[in-house]
Amino acid sequence: MRIGVLTGGGDCPGLNAVIRAIVRKGHQLGGHEFVGFRYGWAGVLKDEAIDLTLDSTRGILHRGGTILGSSRTNPYKVDGGADAVRQTMQARSLDALIPIGGEDTLGVAGRLHADGVNVVGVPKTIDNDLAATDFTFGFQTAVQIATDAIDRLHTTAESHNRVIIVEVMGRHAGWIALYSGLAGGADVVLIPERPFDLEEVCEHIRRRHQAGRTFSIVVVAEGATPQDGDLISEHQETDAFGHVRLGGIAVTLEKEIEERTGYESRMTILGHVQRGGTPLAFDRVLGTRFGVAAMAAAAEGEFGQMVALRGTRIELVPLAEALAEPKLVDPGLYETAEVFFG
Repeated sequence: MRIGVLTGGGDCPGLNAVIRAIVRKGHQLGGHEFVGFRYGWAGVLKDEAIDLTLDSTRGILHRGGTILGSSRTNPYKVDGGADAVRQTMQARSLDALIPIGGEDTLGVAGRLHADGVNVVGVPKTIDNDLAATDFTFGFQTAVQIATDAIDRLHTTAESHNRVIIVEVMGRHAGWIALYSGLAGGADVVLIPERPFDLEEVCEHIRRRHQAGRTFSIVVVAEGATPQDGDLISEHQETDAFGHVRLGGIAVTLEKEIEERTGYESRMTILGHVQRGGTPLAFDRVLGTRFGVAAMAAAAEGEFGQMVALRGTRIELVPLAEALAEPKLVDPGLYETAEVFFG
């Protein structure tokens, strides 16, 4: 078989582990060749690709990002996009595609499969919000980066008697905020699943200070929203999938908390630092397992499927099931974190 591989959406640690594993498994099975499209679906539309071989994928396991590049291109927002995908596959003599991506990238894959294109999906979202898989690679690395930042911010918050607001990624789901907040000992965690009352947040901080605690750490997901307002972002533009670019809720919280409580407040937006750098061992292993399973599925003709982690096993699930709805934070897990607020 000749198989096209692409990475779409935001980059995250572990992508190169997947690419390497697909090629290595294909070599083990024998008779398979690989083409890597540059910059996600954009590379498929423009027929921009490189050969993926054992040599070209050596030494990339520990590297962050993706050797193929990525973008948020949506073929179905381009005139004749689906036909262009098929034309590129025909020109390259490709039998199947293995797209590695999140809700948007795999949403395109699902539509292409319905249009007759052979695809096997690999789930990738740093937010860990894809249904049908327990975890996605990159998430654990992002949590560790955020936790390390919270640990460091604790010392400066305590030294200056400040409230520090830490903004982390999480558009629809607050997995990174909750995990890093719980691991880092945050005093308040705000997530998209639970619209917050800003006055309650301020009252909680007041009670802490009145009880003799001189600082507070607030962790907020970028997609968290107040009960009486809309999504807060410093940006207005949207991407090809209609998503507003997020970022900036910490700026608003810094101002509001200081004005309402009188306590000096500072904010830190971690942003893309959560995506960068070397993946943790967990994410390297998970990405490798996903890549091996995706290649095996393609070789067996198991198209229209996505590889997924279920417990400790890698299984195949229909793309439609994976994309049905986002995986939100378990309320019970948030209740566990609330025990330590304050």
